[in-house]
Amino acid sequence: MRILVTGSSGWLGQTLVPRLRRDGHQVVGLDPVPSVLTEIVGSIADRATVRAAVRDFGIEAIVHSGALHKPDIETHERTDFVSVNVQGTLNLLEEAVAFGSSVSRFVMTSTTSLMISKTVRAGRDGGARQAAWITEETTPLLPRNIYGVTKYAAEHMVRLFHELHGLPVVILRTSRFFPEEDDMAHVISQSAENTKANELLFRRATVEDMAEAHVVALAKAPELGFDNFIISPRPPFTPADCAELIVDAPAVVRRHFPQYEAIYARRGWTMFQSIDRVYDPAKAFQRLGFACRTGFAEKLAELDRQDIP
Repeated sequence: MRILVTGSSGWLGQTLVPRLRRDGHQVVGLDPVPSVLTEIVGSIADRATVRAAVRDFGIEAIVHSGALHKPDIETHERTDFVSVNVQGTLNLLEEAVAFGSSVSRFVMTSTTSLMISKTVRAGRDGGARQAAWITEETTPLLPRNIYGVTKYAAEHMVRLFHELHGLPVVILRTSRFFPEEDDMAHVISQSAENTKANELLFRRATVEDMAEAHVVALAKAPELGFDNFIISPRPPFTPADCAELIVDAPAVVRRHFPQYEAIYARRGWTMFQSIDRVYDPAKAFQRLGFACRTGFAEKLAELDRQDIP
């Protein structure tokens, strides 16, 4: 297929574009930042740029992973988020369904962040009695910042275009996979590697797994018609663990992974005392046929192998 990938110069794009090309697809990268993976340097907020990309290259599928993200809140105005995340998505959709377009499927990179309200984010400090078990059915959705609000609006935009035009659409609500360090106050004292390993239990995935999820979504979109999925490693926990996770996460992790403390101790690492939410990707496994290859168990095994003299 001839595939347009927005955000081709970004963290996901650097893995996704080569992955798609290995499968024999003709990939056209669109990003405001130049790179060897980006054929078109420009913004999706510019309708003319999007129109030229879709028409001039005869695009058959769009992977929309370009956006302003949470870290950009510190450097961009709210209007920038609306321009890129909302208007930019609308521009892509309008061109995807325009007369003469050959676009047959649309995959949008969204975020689990839009599912986390201020109440959930506050966790135990906010008086929560248990960790939130997050599925695609979790409501109400009350995004806590302009990033989440605009991504939620973009999700509704692609849903609307599916309903109006029959465009096959898959939304992937990705858990954390960017390389930035965590911004949670209670883990600042930990190393970035320690924090990211802990997060594989409930809210982090590798960029390789995220790229693979997009490959699968592209293939399944015509069959699915429209759907949205949480993409995150399968957690070792169950909802029955949620009450204890909020007050004593190390005890819960110890039950599932008795070996973790010794492996962590050799590095001077610690586990979060409290885990405030768990993303459940069961629907992605059941309907999309996708499961992340790397989770906490795989990370522990990797760390253990590194310890062997």
